[in-house]
Order: sequence, then C-alpha cells, then structure tokens
Amino acid sequence: MAGQFEAIPGGGAAVALDEVEISILRSLAVQLLELIGPGDEPAQGEDPLASLFAEGPSEPPEDPALARLFPDAYGDDDTELKEFSAEFRRFTENDLRSRKREDGMALVRTLDGLTSAGESGAVLKLTPEACLHWLGALNDLRLTIGTRLEVTDEDEGNELYRLPDSDPRKPMVMAYLWLGSLQESLVETLMP
Repeated sequence: MAGQFEAIPGGGAAVALDEVEISILRSLAVQLLELIGPGDEPAQGEDPLASLFAEGPSEPPEDPALARLFPDAYGDDDTELKEFSAEFRRFTENDLRSRKREDGMALVRTLDGLTSAGESGAVLKLTPEACLHWLGALNDLRLTIGTRLEVTDEDEGNELYRLPDSDPRKPMVMAYLWLGSLQESLVETLMP
C-alpha cells in the first residue's frame, strides 16, 4: 500500500503515508488555501442567504496559478466572448472558490486526524466522500505547481523531469510527479 491508494471495504480508499509525506501534503494544502484566499462568510447579523446572490469578480486573476484554477469559460480574444466569460465568472467563481477551499480543508483535516504510528507514519483511510475532496485538492495542487513550473502538454519526457539535484526546481518537480501518482492511484481505486 505504500504510496498507492487501495480500495477499502464499504467504499473509499486507504494509503500509507510516512511522516514526511504527511508534512509535505499538509504544507502544500495550506499554501493552496492561502493562495485561494479566505471565504466570504456573512458578517454577524447579515443574512446568510445574501451570500448565495453575491456577485463575484468579473476579471480573471492576474496570478497565473489562480488563473489556471479559475480559468475563463470562453478562452477567446473575441470581445463578445470576453463579456460572456466575465458574466460567467461573476456568477460562478465564488462557488468554485468555496468548493476548492472545502477540498483543501478536507485534505488538511484528514491529515490532522491521523494517529501517527511513530516514524513509520500512518495509514490514511478515506470515506467515499473524502475521496472526492482529495481528488479535487490533489488536482488543484498539481495545477498550481504545474503552473509555477510552467509545465505544458509538450513537457512529457522534457528535461524538466530529468533535472539535476542542484536545480532549485527539483523539489517542486518531485512533488508534482508524486501528487500525480497519488491522484492517479486514487482515481484507479475508485473506478468500478
């Protein structure tokens, strides 16, 4: 089970993680949550339903990683399509941010809830619902890191994957590949 998710009875999945892996996953998830930003919780005394009708931003984020997490609905330079993208973003981005925060928080909470088995780590057991949150969070982490590393579709087999240990990007490339392996094994585990 080391490093790969496996199905557990009743649905869900489990994976053995050592202390370093737990620490890395938690740190990356917290950084992702900081990047996404805090939620717009209703102020005390404010109608909680008002947030359902709150409009979000109409412009794409300037940060390339956030732009990747919250892409335009219509990726064209056409003026009319830009207007449609702005309209779509205004009514969907707040919900999308909220879901991404929920996924990241679910990852952090499950890691915080692990009972350590000493230096060897622990076995993480996820319910079917927690698996979906983890898939979302792992995907968002990979998109963010991939954007920071400027990974493209053409990078398969690229020199980025054969960096010398002295390259400062090496740890992030290793994290990117490891997260991809975790994500792939979770998807395969959940498939019928």
